[in-house]
Amino acid sequence: MLFYLLVYLANVVTKMHPDFAKAAGLTSHIIGAAIEVHRDKGAGLIESIYEWCLEKELELCRLSSVSQKIVTVTYKGFTREEPLRFDVLVEDCVLVEAKAVTEVLPIDKAQLMSYLKLLNVPVGLLISFNELKLTNGVHRLILPGANR
Repeated sequence: MLFYLLVYLANVVTKMHPDFAKAAGLTSHIIGAAIEVHRDKGAGLIESIYEWCLEKELELCRLSSVSQKIVTVTYKGFTREEPLRFDVLVEDCVLVEAKAVTEVLPIDKAQLMSYLKLLNVPVGLLISFNELKLTNGVHRLILPGANR
């Protein structure tokens, strides 16, 4: 019985995205950085300001981040290298999309999920800074199968 349990656990662990545990641990730090930006700047500004401030706050927290990456897109046997512009990729395992909208729409979540798939990143945070309380604007998305 113990043997079968160990085999099951080994299968579960090997199927989990290799960066999921790291990403899950980082999300609270990233949300904390976003809260700090929101405390300082408040609601109502444009997305690019929040994005820049968040990048600087993450830098102060000693977390590495990038805002553009070359990805390989494949389609029916064809491949193409394409620069993908996104808001902030933190430590190569959490993708953050900063928004300044009154309502997060399903298309916003769909866009983030498409980016997660293209980049093979396990966790995404969609953060709307246009909230009185920032945590009301935080949406966490997980790449399908990444947490198994």
